[in-house]
Amino acid sequence: MANETFLRACRRQPAEYTPVWLMRQAGRYMKEYMAIRERHTFLEMCKTPELACEVTLQPVKAFDLDAAIIFADILLPLEGMGIKLEFAKNEGPQIGNPVRTRKDIDAIRIINPDEDVPYLLKAIGMVKAELDGRVPLIGFSGAPFTLASYIIEGEGSRNYIHTKSLMYGDGGAWKAFMEKIADVITVYLKAQIAAGAQAVQLFDSWVGCLGPDDYREFALPYTKRVIDGIKNTVPVINFSTNTGTYLDVIGKAGGDVIGVDWRVRLDEAWKTVGHDTAIQGNLDPVVLFAPRQEIRRRVKELLGMAGGRPGHIFNLGHGIIVGTPVDNVKALVDSVHEFSRR
Repeated sequence: MANETFLRACRRQPAEYTPVWLMRQAGRYMKEYMAIRERHTFLEMCKTPELACEVTLQPVKAFDLDAAIIFADILLPLEGMGIKLEFAKNEGPQIGNPVRTRKDIDAIRIINPDEDVPYLLKAIGMVKAELDGRVPLIGFSGAPFTLASYIIEGEGSRNYIHTKSLMYGDGGAWKAFMEKIADVITVYLKAQIAAGAQAVQLFDSWVGCLGPDDYREFALPYTKRVIDGIKNTVPVINFSTNTGTYLDVIGKAGGDVIGVDWRVRLDEAWKTVGHDTAIQGNLDPVVLFAPRQEIRRRVKELLGMAGGRPGHIFNLGHGIIVGTPVDNVKALVDSVHEFSRR
């Protein structure tokens, strides 16, 4: 690798500066992305390797980022599982046959990535070839709870009533479903790694709807099952949101890196998960709408919380927001490198 700072940070090895990449770094804040999006649906972009490759590389060409992340979506495995998925205009993903009963769970299939997501594996190979060692490529998946709750709810949710009704009301069905989901994710990530991904991230964006005890009982065993299933392959980032009050429990699920959102101080989060684990985060994405000097001040402050300790990967506390000024993204990336350079 020409640039190993990201991989070194995943392994808590010293690097000449703090690496930075950004969740949703390939996306709707870039005019280059929108030019493609005007001609294609979101799923067409995901399922056309040439387009997914192009979109993945756009931010790497525009900014001095230390990693690329494949352009995809956490719901791509669903069709291979027998779930009907569509992205309705202005409404986000919609699931035509949400899972609500034991019979629904029994019908779920474990995917064959070569047959069910060949376009993703081809895109990873294409991006890896185009990068040619410039920076590492990250693959990803939704974490078991987040993926399961999407499948159960059928769309976005505030209260997760269907999910929690199954969880609290039929523990056997919940266990059977989550084990299937975990096995799907394990197979899915292994295929991405075999195709060329040099690190992977689990996105547990919805798990913050659980309290610590429910997380420990209903989510942790299955996230751990996935992480244990891909151990000793590539670095694994375990990212969750709204879990700042029980990061010690999150850490027990595993991961070489724990990703945290902006609702917790980075220094306190790192102390909680332990300095024998790398950490990723955690600037509030809305800071990128602030004046340049404020962005630089916040970057410096956050790097100060990391204290120069090996194992910090700079990122936002969640994905880049639509409308974020491109010049501010560049200012952020450049500031991280400037202030952290040894």
